[in-house]
Amino acid sequence: MIKEVLLVFIGSGVGGAMRFLVSKVFASFFVSSYPWGTFAVNIIGCFVIGLVNGLFLNGLIHDNQTKLLLTVGFCGGFTTFSSLMNDSYLLSNNGSVLLLIAYVSLSFVLGMLALLGGYALANRL
Repeated sequence: MIKEVLLVFIGSGVGGAMRFLVSKVFASFFVSSYPWGTFAVNIIGCFVIGLVNGLFLNGLIHDNQTKLLLTVGFCGGFTTFSSLMNDSYLLSNNGSVLLLIAYVSLSFVLGMLALLGGYALANRL
């Protein structure tokens, strides 16, 4: 268990650092109010988590710990959006269309409401 926690810790640290660097690079190339850095990180993270999970399912990555390091660790530190997309894929792949719709809708709506609630609380303090 401790080894797995350390793998996630290392992967998420690297992922977080990469998120910062990729965001800065995109911000330096695209000067606009559109959040190009965050957008790029989310799309890249979705590709990476899909690639790693696909390689694991096809037997090209054999080790659960490598998968843990790269998905929960690196992709989790790089962007949680990739995990949301992967969970959505798994729900759709299992034929759980109603759960998929509920998961995506509730994640977005409740996430936005929680964000607004956090801003509102901060403004009262």
